[in-house]
Amino acid sequence: MRLGYSAVTAGIIDTREAFEVAARYGLDIELSSDMVEMFPQLPGPGELREMGRAAGVGFTLHLPFVDLNLASLIEPAWRTSLERMQRALEYGAAVGARVGVLHTGQVPLRHPKLVELAFGRLQRALAELSPPPLPVAVENLVLDDQDLLRTPGELVRVVEEAGPGFGYTLDLAHAYVQGGAAQIGAYLEAMQASKAPLLHLHLHDNRGDWDAHLPVGAGSIPFADFREELAEFSGTAALETTGGEEGVRASLEALKRFWG
Repeated sequence: MRLGYSAVTAGIIDTREAFEVAARYGLDIELSSDMVEMFPQLPGPGELREMGRAAGVGFTLHLPFVDLNLASLIEPAWRTSLERMQRALEYGAAVGARVGVLHTGQVPLRHPKLVELAFGRLQRALAELSPPPLPVAVENLVLDDQDLLRTPGELVRVVEEAGPGFGYTLDLAHAYVQGGAAQIGAYLEAMQASKAPLLHLHLHDNRGDWDAHLPVGAGSIPFADFREELAEFSGTAALETTGGEEGVRASLEALKRFWG
């Protein structure tokens, strides 16, 4: 498993500081497409790629989700979301990101007909993005009543229909909020049985009540229970923890205890 961290979630905005922390702990950096859009003065993809090469730091990319909905039933909103996602994937390819993490979208009114139409919109969007210029790892959510995909089966259906180039991000903390350790196990089982690959992990902690993004070990997620199931995982992972460098360091120490 190749491990990185989200500098944005850690609260580290300065680019050089983000690289220093990554290099100090031997981590990659999970970049944020939303930050790239909101702060165009940040280093461009070519400069970042060179900085990464010099520091021995690689990248994963969290694709945009702020004000974006690939399942939107409003045509202008859907079209804008698709165009932003296409630009973000091009950015990810230019910076050399190993994987891009994708949020699937929401349906504000859960009338059965609207849900059906929203599934169609999402499937159409993923077809438009195919084949992606870098592997795309679709993430489990269900943190909001408006989230479109509600079950492991629905996530698998969408990803398998998307075809080559698409796989999964397992966010253990999201699943824990949704249904505790049993739900983490349900997502992991569904992903491992799928024809599409498990590509990426998001690692952070909470106490089961909300998505607190605590350092690993600071909440109640039983990470040790999944040691054997993830022992052969060879993809990428990112710490999505608050607490700055100290949160990153504490998470690394906890993962050593839990997973070796």
